[in-house]
Amino acid sequence: MAKIVTNPKILLGKPTIEGTRIAVELILNLIEHGQTIPEIMDDYDLTEDQIKAAIKYARKSIQKEYPPQKAFAHEIFTRRKHR
Repeated sequence: MAKIVTNPKILLGKPTIEGTRIAVELILNLIEHGQTIPEIMDDYDLTEDQIKAAIKYARKSIQKEYPPQKAFAHEIFTRRKHR
């Protein structure tokens, strides 16, 4: 699995894909603006694993700040709130 690393000497310490100077932020921005994973792979010479690691890193960073809510299966299917 690809790793995401931070180094204060590379991109001011922004999280990057290990062995590159490509920031997680850049990957998310490209996806936000409509680029597909295969396009990003071709344009930046990355593997699918590296791109997915960047997405996973971003998701985990958000979950640290805002833990996921727990939902019960019947709430999802019936749209009722748990009592």
